[in-house]
Amino acid sequence: MEFPQRPGADGKITYPLGVKEITDKISNDEVVKRLKLVVKTYMDMDQDSEEEKHQYLALALHLASEFFLRNPNKDVRLLVACCLADIFRIYAPEAPYTSHDKLKEIFLFITRQLKGLEDTKSPQFNRYFYLLENLAWVKSYNICFELEDCNEIFIQLFKTLFSVINNSHNQKVQMHMLDLMSSIIMEGDGVTQELLDTILINLIPAHKNLNKQAYDLAKTLLKRTVQTIETCIASFFNQVLVMGKSSVSDLSEHVFDLIQELFAIDPMLLVSVMPQLEFKLKSNDGEERLAVVKLLAKLFGAKDSELATQNRPLWQCFLGRFNDIHVPVRLECVKFASHCLMNHPDLAKDLTEYLKVRSHDPEEAIRHDVIVTIINAGKKDLNLVNDQLLGFVRERMLDKRWRVRKEAMMGLAQLYKKYCLHHEAGKESAQKISWIKDKLLHIYYQNSIDDKLLVEKIFAQFMVPHSLETEEKMKCLYYLYACLDTNAVKALNEMWKCQNMLRGLVRELLDLHKLPTSEANTTAMFGKLMTIAKNLPDPGKAQDFMKKFNQVLGEDEKLRLQLEQLISPTCSCKQAEQCVREITRKLTYPKQPTNPFLEMVKFLLERIAPVHIDSEAISALVKLLNKSIEGTADDDDEGVTPDAAIRAGLELLKVLSFTHPTAFHSAETYESLLQCLKMEDDKVAEAAIQIFRNTGQKIESELPQIRSTLIPILHQKAKRGTPHQAKQAVHCIHAIFHNKEVQLAQIFEPLSRSLNADVPEQLITPLVSLGHISMLAPDQFASPMKSIVANFIVKDLLMNDRSVGNKNGRLWTADDEVSPEVLAKVQAIKLLVRWLLGMKNNQSKSANSTLRLLSAMLVSEGDLTEQKKICKSDMSRLRLAAGSAILKLAQEPCYHDIITPEQFQLCGLVINDECYQVRQIFAQKLHVALVKLLLPLEYMAVFALCAKDPVKERRAHARQCLLKNISVRREYIKQNPMAHEKLLSLLPEYVVPYMIHLLAHDPDFTKPQDFEQLRDIKECLWFMLEVLMTKNENNSHSFLRKMVENIKQTQDAQAPDDLKANEKLYIVCDVALFVITNKSTSCHLDSPKDPLLPTKFFTPPDKDFSNDKDYLSAEARTVLLTGKIQQQPKQTGVLGAVNKPLTVQTVRRPYTKSTVSDTASSAHSQPISPATTKNRDSSCEGPEAGARENEENPQIVKAEGGKKEEAAAPAQGSARKRGAPASARTENSVTSDPPPGAQPPPIKRRGRPPKNPAATANAEKEVTATTGAGAGRGRKRAVPSQDTTSTASAEPISGKIPKQQKDDSKRAGQQRQMDLQSFFFPKAAKRDTSVHGHPRCRLSVYGSEGETERELESSPESFLSHAQLVEDQGETICLVKGAVTASRKGETIYEQGKLSVNGRAAKVWL
Repeated sequence: MEFPQRPGADGKITYPLGVKEITDKISNDEVVKRLKLVVKTYMDMDQDSEEEKHQYLALALHLASEFFLRNPNKDVRLLVACCLADIFRIYAPEAPYTSHDKLKEIFLFITRQLKGLEDTKSPQFNRYFYLLENLAWVKSYNICFELEDCNEIFIQLFKTLFSVINNSHNQKVQMHMLDLMSSIIMEGDGVTQELLDTILINLIPAHKNLNKQAYDLAKTLLKRTVQTIETCIASFFNQVLVMGKSSVSDLSEHVFDLIQELFAIDPMLLVSVMPQLEFKLKSNDGEERLAVVKLLAKLFGAKDSELATQNRPLWQCFLGRFNDIHVPVRLECVKFASHCLMNHPDLAKDLTEYLKVRSHDPEEAIRHDVIVTIINAGKKDLNLVNDQLLGFVRERMLDKRWRVRKEAMMGLAQLYKKYCLHHEAGKESAQKISWIKDKLLHIYYQNSIDDKLLVEKIFAQFMVPHSLETEEKMKCLYYLYACLDTNAVKALNEMWKCQNMLRGLVRELLDLHKLPTSEANTTAMFGKLMTIAKNLPDPGKAQDFMKKFNQVLGEDEKLRLQLEQLISPTCSCKQAEQCVREITRKLTYPKQPTNPFLEMVKFLLERIAPVHIDSEAISALVKLLNKSIEGTADDDDEGVTPDAAIRAGLELLKVLSFTHPTAFHSAETYESLLQCLKMEDDKVAEAAIQIFRNTGQKIESELPQIRSTLIPILHQKAKRGTPHQAKQAVHCIHAIFHNKEVQLAQIFEPLSRSLNADVPEQLITPLVSLGHISMLAPDQFASPMKSIVANFIVKDLLMNDRSVGNKNGRLWTADDEVSPEVLAKVQAIKLLVRWLLGMKNNQSKSANSTLRLLSAMLVSEGDLTEQKKICKSDMSRLRLAAGSAILKLAQEPCYHDIITPEQFQLCGLVINDECYQVRQIFAQKLHVALVKLLLPLEYMAVFALCAKDPVKERRAHARQCLLKNISVRREYIKQNPMAHEKLLSLLPEYVVPYMIHLLAHDPDFTKPQDFEQLRDIKECLWFMLEVLMTKNENNSHSFLRKMVENIKQTQDAQAPDDLKANEKLYIVCDVALFVITNKSTSCHLDSPKDPLLPTKFFTPPDKDFSNDKDYLSAEARTVLLTGKIQQQPKQTGVLGAVNKPLTVQTVRRPYTKSTVSDTASSAHSQPISPATTKNRDSSCEGPEAGARENEENPQIVKAEGGKKEEAAAPAQGSARKRGAPASARTENSVTSDPPPGAQPPPIKRRGRPPKNPAATANAEKEVTATTGAGAGRGRKRAVPSQDTTSTASAEPISGKIPKQQKDDSKRAGQQRQMDLQSFFFPKAAKRDTSVHGHPRCRLSVYGSEGETERELESSPESFLSHAQLVEDQGETICLVKGAVTASRKGETIYEQGKLSVNGRAAKVWL
């Protein structure tokens, strides 16, 4: 309904009946009287009275005139306001007033009248209440939304209402006020800052205290309008907190108080403020961030606070300050964490990740406080800290700062003592931190002497407190040892070993004091002092203090006597404590506030004092062991089974028998050990024998009863015990009996007569015993052993295969799955080595024969007889035994001299064996022997071959071995002045000539100018040189360069007249020079000395010979520098031209060699046609099905591509044997670690080709005919032959294909297609199915870097019926109608499942 703007010019205002005209001519009282009637009229009208609404429209307009709105009379204004309120109600939703200015004036007028609500006792209060009620019910103020400056009206209204509210108002007044204000907030377009301020100002503590009712009103209003006003609040905080506009509001300085109050009112009010607070917390002003953090820390850390639960975003934002750049902020957060963990354990999970980050903080103080925070909470209640928090403390035990490490270790030690040793919180809590004992001991593996000393202190004070009584102390040690993990046990053993070693050094120092003074004595004494100082903190200062201590020892005889008693084998624990006190007391004077000299001596005394073990302690341990054997111990209560307790107890006694042998010498102890020898547990009996071996030197003279009982037991163990028991029994007899020759003869003779190769199960222990007897007593048994070795060991055992191995196709099996015959052969090889090590001479040339035998074992891949009876896993065992045997013999100088370079190379190639376990174990044996300086330096060169290992962990392990070996050798040279005379065998840089010679004879290095092979050589060289060139000590880089240059002026001593061998040697030298000059800027300086070269590998330089030729082409240098091979574009030929190219994107592999799977490489030799594929299902069940040799192990894989002529050989095995390099080119590729349960592809092992090509061909034909597999001689990888009806002539790798055979191969196009189809889709092969069960066919293409792999997936039909072209940087490989071709200058090259592209191999597999 539309209302006229104004009544007509001649129109009159219609008043209600009985109401006269209201003008300014009448008195105020009359105006009030008449207005009351008007008010009553409007009150009685409703919105449906259309006639009356039109009738009184002019009156409504008149009431809004200046006369009424500005009337000075209070009652008039109130009545007019009531009328206007009713008018808005009646004419809703359209107000009769269309002028915006008039509307503003009206509502400001009404707002002013609401101030009358303040006085509830006023006679007009009811009318004021009516006005409020009317306005609230109709929501009259919503009309103002259409006004541009409505905010002024609303602000005035809100201020009025908040100012008039008081405790005399009833609930209805508050409700109407809330309705009025909430409708404005909820139905408007938003709340302006000024309006918001009128609400929020009531929350500030000062205003809150002045008008509690206004606070309650604001609080209720905010709760009611939370959904709407939250955005406005967020905007306010955004401007103040984020944008820094403090002038936007007078409340800006009270934002923190407002946040606290708003959260108390309703968390939803701040739901959008959380990210804004994040910006505030990330302010550039560190002090500002600190203030915010302190505030929020109080909110979150309060005991009953639920802020973190209710406001997760704010909580997370606050947690973000744990990562603040400002150190005081991070410290404040870490301190807060302590209160939070104690008051809010449920928040520990949230704090965990942030404390983890702070535990790695660059500030030492913060890392330290994190540890203190966690440990303090744990001390209060272990349940307050979760496993992760304790894990952070565990990590900090490896911190780079000593203060942090010490705090972490001491904190965990205190927790262990409180909850595990004293059981203050029950078994559950003890179990929760049971790992602490292991991790603390693991720290003993660290290089820092400070860590080792602290572990020893923790062990003596917290883990096994030395203050306990002996029985309690040993019980604690007994069960602690039984519960430790393997590494912790080793660490504890090493700790005792180091302490014993240090006691020995001090004992030797005291012995030197007893000798007359001399220069030699002084030099020896200085050496002892330097060694002792290295075992104390801060070795630099320790040297000075030890010199001073040594001087005091020389002057004070009583002090020497006290020290002698302390390190005496018979010193008891109580005596040790007394001696330490006496020595410390003597060194205390004169008293000083700090005495670093005394502190250093204390460190020494704590390390050498036997505070745990003495004769009484050993007796207590033996009693505990007896109780466990009898079943009367508290094993179960301690969480250990009786069997585990017995075994651990024996192991503990065995270790202590090395360090404290004198403490065992008692009849009671030996009686208990004799009982252990009779137990069925093999490990227990073995440990008991070893204890007798270590401690029984006086048994024969002082304990005859023990001797008489022990001898028959040792004889029995040597003859029929386990191999380990037999070894220990023989050594025990040799160590403790005077008539050992008689005793050993009584064992040797019956065992030598009873050897029977037909019963290998009963052969292993005798072989072990005989081997150790011949090593310990060579003069007596060397000659009898020679006949045994010649007639039985070699001829009857090693050269015969009596049983057929289990053809499971795996390269390694568990120890209990190895056949007894192979175990016997392994022990036979060890016997040969022990026999030779005992003789230590080669007068009978037995060592030469043995080395030839071991080399033959390696050349034959472990199958010495080549009868194909031994399975692959057993062959791996024999290869490992042969390689390890050569390593063992090389440790003896007389045998090292007769090991030929060829035998050395064969031994070294074991580290590239196809079997992962062989590589792993061989590398470990090599490392251990090298780090003990037992092996000559040349054997360290073998580690360079580890660059070819496909497993990242193996390469990393090899690098660590190199680092350790090099550091040991450098340290040995520094500590031993005499070592400078033997630099050729000690200086790590001298490994380079051996490495160059080894790589020059690498069987994979067949084509000297092949870029792929050169790149492999570079990788192997850099694998070693990278470690050697880490530091340029004494200008070593130029020394290396000079050494390599000198090698180029010599010839290969292994084949001095072989031009090709010398060429390869010079090429490797050039690659080495290239690597050195590119990695070092100082290598061109003058060498400090002229390097020497080993004459065994290089001829003396000829003065008339000058080799300045550069053997590397410019392109080769580019390839070595960039790692990329640039290929020239080639024409694709007819097939490539007619087929649509398909470009496949490649992904760069992290390792530089590509992965090749040999799943089908040795599975079938017959062509598979559609008619015959059904018969193939059963063929995969056979022992030779597939080449899945090493299902559980990653293996090295090599794809081999021959020359163009060689590519046509259809049935030749592709693997090469060990030894001299084959002429056919090989490429190494790798497989990554296989997933659990996955079957990794087998790898070809490295070696030389067979000497007799015809014999090999015949052997292959026989195997093909009998087994259906293309396996060749030895360990060759089989590939499918083309046709069983054709003559599959095998060709030696180094030979050329006859012309007739070459022509025949060219006419075999269609047959090749059939053969290829059988290769791609053999049912016997294990398929990798993809979508809808179709096999996934993958084409592996070695690209420019040798590591590219492409996959083409299709069904068999589409794969064989559609042409697919793969282009790779100028190389074209076509898959056309089931045939695989490689196009090179218009020629098609195909080789039995391989592609040869530009001299590089491409491999196709399922």
